[in-house]
Amino acid sequence: MSRSIHRRTFLTAGAGATAAAALAVAAPAPARAAGGPRVSTAFTLPGERAYPEGIALDPRTGDAYVGSYTTGAVYRAAAGSRAAQVFLPAGADGRTTANGLKADRAGRLWVIDSTTGVDVYDLRDRSLLARFEAPRDETPFLNDLVVTADGTAYVTDSLRPLVYRVTPAEVARARGGRAPLTARYDLNGALPPHPPGSITLNGIVADRTGRLLFVVDMTGGGLYRLSVADGSVRRVALHGGDMVHGDGLELAHRTLWVAHNATNTLTRWHLSPDGAGARLTRTLTDPGLRIPTTLAHDHHGLLVVRSQFDKGGPMGPGTPRTPFTVARVTGM
Repeated sequence: MSRSIHRRTFLTAGAGATAAAALAVAAPAPARAAGGPRVSTAFTLPGERAYPEGIALDPRTGDAYVGSYTTGAVYRAAAGSRAAQVFLPAGADGRTTANGLKADRAGRLWVIDSTTGVDVYDLRDRSLLARFEAPRDETPFLNDLVVTADGTAYVTDSLRPLVYRVTPAEVARARGGRAPLTARYDLNGALPPHPPGSITLNGIVADRTGRLLFVVDMTGGGLYRLSVADGSVRRVALHGGDMVHGDGLELAHRTLWVAHNATNTLTRWHLSPDGAGARLTRTLTDPGLRIPTTLAHDHHGLLVVRSQFDKGGPMGPGTPRTPFTVARVTGM
């Protein structure tokens, strides 16, 4: 997909999302209570046009990895560091963009190139272990992924309402080579109608057992529960708000955080025990989030990617504030 198509795609979800918002409840008002959420800078990123999109925390070390949507570079910020360094250079292994990222307990880093596939790296020596290629019969837009407790990865496609699956056995078979991505879930019948070219599925998370997946439809504002056991898809009943512009998700126990990119908003939700419902419990809207695309949770709070996509990136013209940064949000 050409860079111009990337730009039009994000405009559909960003500047052009007014139509989508009209179909859903407006984003909740910002929380301003005393002792409420606070936004600061966690660490900086190198490069004047990094435009970061995804973030991953190494569960073994606490190191953070951030991908550049515009160059394909991946940066690493060691736990406690105030500045990230280049981990995988721009254009590494032919990758021109790096959006969704995840680090797993096996010491691997999963990196999405939205139009070509998913690369799997060994974090010890940065070697490419496998590449899972997107289908070429139609134009995909791979966006985000989650790795479940058993090592299975699930990947969302934002232009086609599909979720792909990569099993540990497939990683072993593809080691050092290439393999196709195969679709596991088709949400065509579950999502409401959207205008052609709309961004639909985006962030994805899993519960601790890996038996339930949750994926957001950023244009329709809905959240969907996918059952790994039987393949069923169910829309989650949302109470108190919606997930319009929902980009990245983070789930810890039954607390779900959502980054709403175009509105500079974070929301926190409480999931019901069966995952069939979610209640809005806190909202933060702050221009200092600078178009948040995704987030990760650690014992200090949330790390939130400040993409600045609306400042000369894929969501609008302008000049970004440099250096690019990842925010620390506490109180959410």
